[in-house]
Amino acid sequence: MPYIKREKRPLYKAEIESLVKKLENQPLMEQDGDLNYIVTSILKLVYKPRYFNYNRALGVIEAIKQEYYRRVVAPYEDKKIMDNGDVP
Repeated sequence: MPYIKREKRPLYKAEIESLVKKLENQPLMEQDGDLNYIVTSILKLVYKPRYFNYNRALGVIEAIKQEYYRRVVAPYEDKKIMDNGDVP
């Protein structure tokens, strides 16, 4: 998880909440594409064209994927195993 200091989080909170509300108001079938557009747009603005920066961006994307799995998906799966039993 990107553990930024608590006092820095409010810097982004309002914009994140605004984006989430806009995404939630879109049809379910469009939300993933819209989120992809948002993230890709941010990455293109933050990481200027250069191979070094492209590698940095891909590293951030991979870290996000792994952290999301570790913090969100794995605990959900563990709970479902407890609820329903493991795969035999």
